[in-house]
Amino acid sequence: MESTIIERIKEGKFTLIAEIGVNYYDIAASRGISPMEAAKLMIKEAKEAGIHVVKFQTYKAETIAAKDSPSYWDLSEEATTSQYELFKKFDSFAEYRELKAYSDEIGIEFLSTAFDKESADYLFELMNVYKISSSDLSNIPFIEYQAKKGKPVILSVGASDLYEIERAVDTIRSVNDRELALLHCVLEYPTPLEHANLLKIATLKQQFPECVIGYSDHTKPTEDIDVIKTAYNLGAVLIEKHFTLDKTLKGNDHYHAMDPEDAKKILKAIERLDMLRGNGDLVSLESEASARENARRSLVSDTDIKAGDEITEEMLTFLRPASGISPSDIALVLGHRAVCDIKKGEILKPEMIEKFGEAEAEKEEQDGE
Repeated sequence: MESTIIERIKEGKFTLIAEIGVNYYDIAASRGISPMEAAKLMIKEAKEAGIHVVKFQTYKAETIAAKDSPSYWDLSEEATTSQYELFKKFDSFAEYRELKAYSDEIGIEFLSTAFDKESADYLFELMNVYKISSSDLSNIPFIEYQAKKGKPVILSVGASDLYEIERAVDTIRSVNDRELALLHCVLEYPTPLEHANLLKIATLKQQFPECVIGYSDHTKPTEDIDVIKTAYNLGAVLIEKHFTLDKTLKGNDHYHAMDPEDAKKILKAIERLDMLRGNGDLVSLESEASARENARRSLVSDTDIKAGDEITEEMLTFLRPASGISPSDIALVLGHRAVCDIKKGEILKPEMIEKFGEAEAEKEEQDGE
């Protein structure tokens, strides 16, 4: 069975991923429950908020960072200055099989980003899609390793230049022809609004037309959800955002995450945008029928016309409503004769004009060619 993500993005439907990551450890500590209970609670809250996918992170500190690796986040929000030390607090993936089963049970798709080959192997049976982090965009051997497993791939492209994205995409395409999504991302935690650079979404759509384009958001949620709405309007149908149950918690990704209420606002805003955007068909609406009839114009006699008179342009004007011959068909009237007397101000009808029907049929045939 195809994943919810793939089914939805094939249909162009907005899809929201809640990046739980390792935030459940802090939720567990703050509520006096086990990490497993906290993780399940967050999955449940995500599902009830209408979120489509939950995502975790699977790694070991020893396989992701050297012991002297410096931080790159806001130290006022997360005080740990070593990547290794931070990751060491949370490295574990034995429990993800249970979280996958729970996600299936309540009807929400499970994902986790792998950060090493062992994690990628472990997750193979648990996911229908591989998610690759921006931090591994230049890790070509690891990208190829995951792509060779034959699943669709979601690749975040934060902190990268075009040639690096092209190299990663080419690597994936050399071994995998499944669906590929690229997520615009800014690796700055949190991302200031002036650094969001959302036009990059449109550029990615132009540069990689065969890919689904999305957005992994690290800005702090705004009251009117303008960041996500703008991203969606620029073409990002897949949105990933960190998820928490308490945005006031220090550390990790709580301070720029969405909570269940934010998620509900996002989904409601997207629903409204979909309503406003419509389907784009270049046809008039049924609700416009009255306007087409009454606000458009007909050919109207601007003088009295006698039966047998040859009609000239000077005899005509254009007035509402559109219940007679359209001004667009004036060529079918000029040079033809009136078959009856037509009073000044009278709307011209097809039966008033000699051979109008024949001329109209000939025009339709020419248009058809």
